[in-house]
Amino acid sequence: MKEWQRDKKWSDRFLPEIKRILGEHLIQEPPIAEDAERNTDLIVLRLDAIRIACRVRDNRYLDRYGDEFTIRSSRTSGAKTELTKVIEGWGDYLFYGFANKDNTKLAQWRIISLNVFRLWFMRQISLRGGDMPGLTKQNTDGQSALTAFDVRDMPSDAVFACGLKNG
Repeated sequence: MKEWQRDKKWSDRFLPEIKRILGEHLIQEPPIAEDAERNTDLIVLRLDAIRIACRVRDNRYLDRYGDEFTIRSSRTSGAKTELTKVIEGWGDYLFYGFANKDNTKLAQWRIISLNVFRLWFMRQISLRGGDMPGLTKQNTDGQSALTAFDVRDMPSDAVFACGLKNG
């Protein structure tokens, strides 16, 4: 089994919990006028497709990297990376979480607005004279690199919602 298939299978176990969390934050109670005049008890924040990238990391990284999120930023194969897709405008949110100690539930998570991230990212490149923000590290497979971004360096509205649980 390819490494990415193994990783996807591992992280897919968290999808039911991720969907529940996203539903709690992307489906809201409408203004009273919506209910009174338009028969609306719940409303989704947007009518068109909302694209959400999801990533869950093993618990062993939580203490050290809990304020960061990583995005694949290069591949030796030349294939398009997640960062390239984000900068091209793909994706509305990034759900980024850390598993609990027994890797059965989420211990911590954030929903990051990729629109806010994109604007921040482009401003940082401009301020840095063309240098990309974040810290880039080669993956252990030697085939790709990830760039870590610290949410504390970004505007406060970059984090749309967050949660911390015991575990």
